[in-house]
Amino acid sequence: AGRTRAMASKSSGLNLGHMAGNLDSKETGKVTKDYEDYFKEEDDSKRTGNYTDVVNKYYDLATSFYEYGWGESFHFAHRYKWESLRESIIRHEHFLASKLNVGPGKKVLDVGCGIGGPLREIAAFTGASVTGLNNNAFQITRGEEMNRKTGRHDDCDFIKADFMNIPVPDATYDAVYQIEATCHAPDAVGCYSEIFRVLKPGGVFASYEWCLTDEYDPKDEEHRKIRQEILIGNGLPTARHTSEVLAALKKAGFEVTEEADLVKTADVPWYEPIDPDRSWRPWRDFWSFKTTSWGRNITHYFVLLLETVGIAPKGSMGVSGFLKKGADGLVAGGKKGIYTVMYFTAAKKPVK
Repeated sequence: AGRTRAMASKSSGLNLGHMAGNLDSKETGKVTKDYEDYFKEEDDSKRTGNYTDVVNKYYDLATSFYEYGWGESFHFAHRYKWESLRESIIRHEHFLASKLNVGPGKKVLDVGCGIGGPLREIAAFTGASVTGLNNNAFQITRGEEMNRKTGRHDDCDFIKADFMNIPVPDATYDAVYQIEATCHAPDAVGCYSEIFRVLKPGGVFASYEWCLTDEYDPKDEEHRKIRQEILIGNGLPTARHTSEVLAALKKAGFEVTEEADLVKTADVPWYEPIDPDRSWRPWRDFWSFKTTSWGRNITHYFVLLLETVGIAPKGSMGVSGFLKKGADGLVAGGKKGIYTVMYFTAAKKPVK
């Protein structure tokens, strides 16, 4: 499978110079409040109608916290009991890459690529050239810096664009994938249709999607509260059921060849890395201390201190707060079985 040296990095310290993304540090307090205002109501229409603003505000505010907690790859992973979190993240990316049927000389699109951890890993694993699509300028800047540092700048690049309107000709890419990104789309059919358009006939679109499961009951007040916490803590305009995702792929024109909720076959619960009540095993994964109950509290009050003395931008505590709320919602959703972050699908564009 080409070069297989792992590109994923361990998480690092909180980067104070990047805590506001591309925002003016004087504006972060207002931007944080504006972002939180989008989630005051359960009705999704305000968020879906302004999804670009919702998602950009979220990632300008949250990216530095993500890098601190997750390193370069901002996603969960199917995990066996003998794996560290980092090992499982790499395997999770390799599994998806193995479904793309690509190698050297092929062109691949990563839809909603973050700062490019997965695209660098998948380029190394397959030998293909991978382009990351992202509508957040700050994340692209970070991704380009990391491409240069890792030497991936020749076969990995970025396009700044909305995945509802990808600025490339029809049938440009040999394969497309997304990892926990199109959950930000206001309309699944519209998003998948655009992916279908840029994919070559016979090409594969492989995906890990965030979804509500059959266990979710919209009449249950606690379930709705958890759903709302997941939305605000993760910059999501709405939440879709697995059946809606499957139907949307088919409506966009895809032939779905595989689909499974990988949560069901993992040894370790997907939410374990952010469960504050889990056991911490420093000999196995030292950096995961950051997301234990003690680690979360230390980070939270450290950010409070930095904001109070004027080192961290105003509003940083608000960001830390809604990220914590989102993590609590994900853990609760995972424990109740009403939410999955790895609904896997592989779909082919028919050859006409």
